[in-house]
Amino acid sequence: MRQSLPFELSKEKSFFESLGDWMGDVLYDELPDKGLECRDEQIFMAYQIEKVLKDKSVLFAEAGVGTGKTIAYLLPAISYARYTGKPALIACADETLIDQLVKEGGDIYKLQKMLNLNIDVRLAKSRDQYLCLKRYEEAERFNDGEYLDEIAMSIPDGVYGVGSLELYGARSDYPTISDEEWSYVNYNQIQQCQVCDVRNRCGQTLHRQNYRDSTDLIICSQDFFMEHTATKESREREGQLPLLPEVSMMVFDEGHLLEYAAQKAMTNKIQDYTIVKLLERLMVDGLREVTLNLMEKLQDDHELFFDQLREDVIESDEDRKRITKSPKLISLGKEVVSTIERLMEEFVFESQMFVIPEYELRMGEEFLDQYEAAMRIFVSEGDAVDWLEETDGEETLVIMPHLITEVLEQKVFSKKMPYVFSSATLSINKDFSYIAYSLGIKKYDSFSVESPFDYEEVMSINLHHLEQKEKAARVLELLDSNPEQTLLLFKSNQAMQAFKEEVPADQLHRYGFEGDYELSSLVRDFQSGKLEVLSSYHLWEGLDLPEEALTRVIVFDLPFPPNDPLFDAKRSFADDPFVEVELPFMLLRLQQGMGRLIRTSRDHGAIHILLNEEEAQYKEDIAPIFAVTPKEL
Repeated sequence: MRQSLPFELSKEKSFFESLGDWMGDVLYDELPDKGLECRDEQIFMAYQIEKVLKDKSVLFAEAGVGTGKTIAYLLPAISYARYTGKPALIACADETLIDQLVKEGGDIYKLQKMLNLNIDVRLAKSRDQYLCLKRYEEAERFNDGEYLDEIAMSIPDGVYGVGSLELYGARSDYPTISDEEWSYVNYNQIQQCQVCDVRNRCGQTLHRQNYRDSTDLIICSQDFFMEHTATKESREREGQLPLLPEVSMMVFDEGHLLEYAAQKAMTNKIQDYTIVKLLERLMVDGLREVTLNLMEKLQDDHELFFDQLREDVIESDEDRKRITKSPKLISLGKEVVSTIERLMEEFVFESQMFVIPEYELRMGEEFLDQYEAAMRIFVSEGDAVDWLEETDGEETLVIMPHLITEVLEQKVFSKKMPYVFSSATLSINKDFSYIAYSLGIKKYDSFSVESPFDYEEVMSINLHHLEQKEKAARVLELLDSNPEQTLLLFKSNQAMQAFKEEVPADQLHRYGFEGDYELSSLVRDFQSGKLEVLSSYHLWEGLDLPEEALTRVIVFDLPFPPNDPLFDAKRSFADDPFVEVELPFMLLRLQQGMGRLIRTSRDHGAIHILLNEEEAQYKEDIAPIFAVTPKEL
């Protein structure tokens, strides 16, 4: 049900004038009276967003740590949602930050308590963050493990029998289940929900119905927003609802990461064993011989293609590995396309004979459609970017259209509505052209305000000059000589795993490494003091741990972008790859990482940055982003 505005409208004033008056009362009087600081930077940001609502334009809102960015956009967003009758969408950097935004003691919680507001906020998580009943049933047949019992206990009685049917099946409901275990039971792209016989009892469906009814706020990850954008047209053609409903405005929290979410959503993926397993499920008794022969041929063609693909991969330590694309590989790819075309024709006949169960057949057809489309892009001479990586434990060929900026410009920012990008790091020395160009945004407003904190009083920065091979020992020395709550940041998973091997076995209980188990649960264990060191390659942004929960940040490597096909493509379009791609990426990420330390006026601590001989060459480049003069060690 539509909720009333938090202020009264009158004939004498427009909605925007009334909104401005209310925000002034709240930010100057009500919240300070309840114990929150009155911050000029926060008030300035709130009124800049009010202007964007009126103009329906794009705003890059760069505000330093401690300005109260979240409250600054929540007040106008909630009001505008109620005024328009459509919820506001807040897209966070990742799934972990969704939970942080709505946690007890967070900004939404504070507004509800202090302003006596009933804020209708609902979470819309990525599809792989939900349990898939079909995959769970399959895992029960072929796998063992206590995690399956834990999931079984969580499924409501109404799913398989008579009883209640409350919300269930979100990844965060299973904090002790590892990422690897979750990968056996969560939704993946092969599943065809529209023909699933348990669709209406599926946890993902129930959650989706729930967040569609939100009247104030829908909070999702940027990955999920871009998945919605990428699938909206095809879902509507098939008579399905888009993943997200119509919204009144969009806020991209940590908005500098939207480009990477777009790249991820717009990719096509071909997995090594997935197609083999899928075809085996379709090989049921009663199939016509011609269909069975083509399925077996497609399996053989696929295996030959992947065998050659492995030979054409350029070995490296990067997650994304380059492919040389030999003539033989291209020829094998074209043969795969030809076989799929013939098989799809035979599936038309099989559908009339009802030998293959409808769900299995529709799932197979949809997957082969995607497979054929991806393979056609791969064997063409277009400007797509492709690489080999490991996804869910399988070798995966990833194919991505190159011009993400055009996709964003046409599918996201062409609509006349308010867009707000909020972060402490959107610009390079107050220049927003890098992020605007990356997102395909040509017209925008922007501002930048500094943090209100006196960093000289509460923070130190230490630059450690040493050889690369000495870094692990230096970190262990820091942690042993002065135990305190420490965030240890790496530029990649490989770097983190290499360090993990250097940690003595009797000390591993002090550490939490990203991937050990569900990330938000890992963060909670660190915040509660169960873990002393939180090691991560993703938490450069968004982590918010005040006071004694985090008093030290160690940056293991300068976070330059990887030497992989994706960033190679960006470099190829730059006149000066270092100045236009490498340096801006590293500076933004480093600023974000250092910004994890001081989050409130009561925070304190030290930042340690480890520089090998090559990284030390960039000391002058990173110096302008330091809030205090660093100490050289």
